[in-house]
Amino acid sequence: MVSLIVGTTRLTKVLMDRGGSGLNILYANTLDKMGIPRSSLCPRKMPFYGIMPGKEAMPLGRIWLNITFGKPSNFYKELLTFKVVDFPGVYHALLSQPCFTKFMAVPNYTYLKLKILGLNRVITVEGSFEQAYYYE
Repeated sequence: MVSLIVGTTRLTKVLMDRGGSGLNILYANTLDKMGIPRSSLCPRKMPFYGIMPGKEAMPLGRIWLNITFGKPSNFYKELLTFKVVDFPGVYHALLSQPCFTKFMAVPNYTYLKLKILGLNRVITVEGSFEQAYYYE
């Protein structure tokens, strides 16, 4: 799990899934807490599979949000597309292959670190083992 800025909100429980999913997912309750109205979603009624075992998931829609890794002195910002889903999750968002590709990110799962090239130097995003295993 990593902490990053989505739009103007810092999210602290984000799963970086390199595993094979081709979707960036934002949970509807996270969207609501960010103060973004659901009316700003672009309707998308195409189901996807693999997030909920044995079931198809239908997104509420999709939204484009700026994602920022790093600090004001050294950051990298890109626009990403998210599918917004209305089912419970333990994370605020799930970032996967499209995010890794766009940011040219290199993960190290052993140390829970993510390396991204920033404006001035390499940005190291560090996860937390305690936070990764703690569910609210």
